[in-house]
Amino acid sequence: MSDVAVIEQFVKKYNELKKEISKVIIGQEEVVDQILIAIFSGGHALLIGVPGLAKTLMVNTISQALGLDFKRIQFTPDLMPSDILGSEILDENRHFKFIKGPIFANIILADEINRTPPKTQAALLEAMQERSVTVSGHRYQLDHPYFVLATQNPIEQEGTYPLPEAQLDRFMFAINLEYPTFEEEVQVVKSTTTDVQAQVNSLFHAQEIIDFQNVIRRIPVADNVIEYAVRMVSKTRPASENKTELVKEYVDWGAGPRASQNLILAAKTHAAINGKFSPDIENIQAIAKSVLRHRIIKNYKAEAEGISDEHIIESLF
Repeated sequence: MSDVAVIEQFVKKYNELKKEISKVIIGQEEVVDQILIAIFSGGHALLIGVPGLAKTLMVNTISQALGLDFKRIQFTPDLMPSDILGSEILDENRHFKFIKGPIFANIILADEINRTPPKTQAALLEAMQERSVTVSGHRYQLDHPYFVLATQNPIEQEGTYPLPEAQLDRFMFAINLEYPTFEEEVQVVKSTTTDVQAQVNSLFHAQEIIDFQNVIRRIPVADNVIEYAVRMVSKTRPASENKTELVKEYVDWGAGPRASQNLILAAKTHAAINGKFSPDIENIQAIAKSVLRHRIIKNYKAEAEGISDEHIIESLF
């Protein structure tokens, strides 16, 4: 089957997938889109929102609809790396045997990732980047496809350990979850306070997702679109020649080359789900906020004057 035919098939299945997810998740369409774009681009996503916005339910529903193995890890201050990766034990024959931890699944929900100390946060780093983990000198490959979807609560900063920039950079997207509209909240209450349970069907299997990811990576991109993405990222750096006035005044550190890579990959997926066979500048702009939001480090002046990340990113367009 040609790549064009595969993308047409992908659009059809993607729309069916969205319909399946909407049986359980009411509203939040843009958030669901962004999570799925990250998944089909082969990236990880950080979900930022207050408790009770159905972050866990959303990830669970998406993994069911994708037909993937799902594990949830609740991050707490006393969580140890071995609680995530697994550990070696002596079996009845006095041989060491490796017991796999919850990280061995297709989709990992790292719940409240900023509640655990850096040592445990770092246990995720190798898994996210290398798709493997090392325990007692032995390297174990993780199943493909593999995604980490982490959640972070922006309100309760008491007893939290902010994610280091190196780990934030591993996430393709940082996605803000907003409160539902009045009509959506009415629908949520109606659908969750009865004994009727919505059944989510699995529409994909692991190999099919990998095949779609490979086709998306093969989508051609015009040089001017790549140059636009790289120029946009370079504008976020205060030391760059083509920085904007807002960046000069309000930003301490800008985004690195991984942001440029993620802009192009995510733009390819955004183009594909809209039935296009090559991304353009419009697709770059559609996903720019999610890619750059967590990679721009604002200074104290920006915080004092209430300058938002979105405002700075929009100035780059």
